[in-house]
Amino acid sequence: MLINYQLDGSVARITLNRPDKFNSFNREMALELQAALKDAQRDENVRAIYITGEGKAFCAGQDLAEAIDPSGPGIEKIVAEHYNPIVLLLRTIEKPIVCAVNGVAAGAGANISFACDITFAAKSASFIQAFSKIGLVPDSGGTYTLPRLIGFQQATALMMLGDKVGAEDAMKMGMIYKVVDDADLQTTAFQTAKTLSEMPTKGLGLTKRLLNKSFSNTFENQLQQEMMLQAEAGQTHDYNEGVKAFLEKRKPIFTGK
Repeated sequence: MLINYQLDGSVARITLNRPDKFNSFNREMALELQAALKDAQRDENVRAIYITGEGKAFCAGQDLAEAIDPSGPGIEKIVAEHYNPIVLLLRTIEKPIVCAVNGVAAGAGANISFACDITFAAKSASFIQAFSKIGLVPDSGGTYTLPRLIGFQQATALMMLGDKVGAEDAMKMGMIYKVVDDADLQTTAFQTAKTLSEMPTKGLGLTKRLLNKSFSNTFENQLQQEMMLQAEAGQTHDYNEGVKAFLEKRKPIFTGK
């Protein structure tokens, strides 16, 4: 298995597991990741998703041996059938997704980490838009996501120059949420996923939907969407439980419903 999938309480733990190739993607691994994400999406017991890499790297992007193989899928198919479905799932699964970048995140690997909801990185980790180094354009949603995270000029420079960005600088630029000591990365990031899984995850999913819509809505349309989804959130079990627990001065017990 090139993707390890296990349930840890109400968190689906997904690990990219091709460490001898720095977790670079081939077709089998990409399809396995899609299947794992769909399993987590369908499973009502899963209330948060955690993604990390095995070994020294998070993900070195595409396995170039497959990309240039005459009998391989070809670049267009790789983008259409491997990466586009992955990043669409990451953005449309209405459950919080936490990413722990444990080493280099290059090319599609970097852009997959940016598509997650909350991204941590080890101090030793780095990010690189490696596409320009081999004459390609960024994919996996990078040209959409990265300018919105760090601004147009910064994103353009990183994509054209292919500069490596250390974890601390990535956090300062707004590329990721937080940097953690290498030894503490998995514990800290997974605890965040666990905390999210115990929160009113139906409401968190609706929040994610609103954030996605904010990229294309006018301000007036976004206000309308907020009103509609607030009304939907107000009908949930967790809203009623949250209010009741507040009035009773106790800790709420959320179920994600």
